[in-house]
Amino acid sequence: MPFTLQIGENAPEFNLPATNGKEYSLADFESSPILVVFFTCNHCPYVIGSDEVTRSTVERFRDDGVAFIGINSNNEITHPTDDYAHMVQRMETYDFPWIYARDQSQEVVLAYGGLKTPHFFVFDGERKLVYTGRGVDSPRDSSQISVNDLENALEDALARRPLRTPVTNPIGCTVKWKNQDPHWLPPGAGKLV
Repeated sequence: MPFTLQIGENAPEFNLPATNGKEYSLADFESSPILVVFFTCNHCPYVIGSDEVTRSTVERFRDDGVAFIGINSNNEITHPTDDYAHMVQRMETYDFPWIYARDQSQEVVLAYGGLKTPHFFVFDGERKLVYTGRGVDSPRDSSQISVNDLENALEDALARRPLRTPVTNPIGCTVKWKNQDPHWLPPGAGKLV
């Protein structure tokens, strides 16, 4: 059985605290025609290098009702800057236009099969997966971006047409798992395509 959620599968449920002091579950996004769940963190250079690109995407699709929730699942024992307090501080500094939630138990990242930070999952109105993978082809250096797979996926999903590219390999840092071995991956984890 593949580790990462497959196209057509349902979005796993979650109930997570966010930096705004609220808790979020799938039900909080019921009115959105598209939901983007992405695994992210505070310190990864691929996240930092593409945060402003992600901001532009969120702002571009906001009027279409697309909802975005970023989830930080990294182990705060080995990476203290990924704890909740640093998440709150980061949102206060940058005021990103998405919900930023904490998955301290790592149950949610395991349910979705998040491989990297960042790793994007796009769900349609029925909350079935229509896209998984990278946001852009050069997240660490936005000046080198030649394709924005996330925006392509959102355009296609909103137009209710087949996606140009439904699966790509996420590009970024590995999720910092609670298992102490830095090379450990959950069973079945690996490349998507």
